[in-house]
Amino acid sequence: MWTVDSSMSRPEHLFQEFIDALQTARDDREFERLATRSAHGLGFRWFAYLSMTEDAPKLISSYPRSWTDRYFRLNYQRLDPVIHRARHEHSLFGWTTEGSIRPRSSEQRRFFVEATTFGIKSGITMPIRGGFGRTAAFTLATDDPIMQLDRLLASSGDILQLIGLYFHTHVSKPPVATADAGSGEAILSQRERQCLSWAARGKTSAETAVLVGVTPRTIAFHLENARRKVGAVSIAHCVALALRRGLLR
Repeated sequence: MWTVDSSMSRPEHLFQEFIDALQTARDDREFERLATRSAHGLGFRWFAYLSMTEDAPKLISSYPRSWTDRYFRLNYQRLDPVIHRARHEHSLFGWTTEGSIRPRSSEQRRFFVEATTFGIKSGITMPIRGGFGRTAAFTLATDDPIMQLDRLLASSGDILQLIGLYFHTHVSKPPVATADAGSGEAILSQRERQCLSWAARGKTSAETAVLVGVTPRTIAFHLENARRKVGAVSIAHCVALALRRGLLR
């Protein structure tokens, strides 16, 4: 039986769920879903991961598509004051479009005005250093211009930094082939197997949430991930397939 450390804070719970799910994410779409969920859990509306390479930059983001399309069409990654700062710093930092990062030119001021029209008003960015001069930035952003970023940095800055680093590490590495696709072995995270085990014992999502120490919505999230991974048509079908394949012990 799994146990939950009741001394863990909410950010610590979110981080543990985040790294559990990262182990089985297989493509950019799944990475986007996981990071979006973590961003929402931490009180942010969006996330954005931008890897700046000599070739084309790589973006995984939950920002409005109309904004990201415009961002790259106009090469805003070369103008963005937040990205400029991330290129030259090592520690995570908070920012707002209303003053914490001073635009250096009229073009940068116009950039911030445009960003606010899409609702992007403040956030926290984690600079990430790669090999051979490569850099990346992981950002959590919100449409709340007065969000208490300093308090969040003081209380959970280390966890935010780790989220960015773990995300970068998993997105950057080549995909790892799973075991026999027919058996489904090694494709379920520990938390997904835990939720399925309780479902196999007849527990509802609400009951499992109490036992595990998370919200029913979190349980539903893991069950749905498990259902999709094993190719089941329902949670009951997923439990049956997992039992047949020996995934629940």
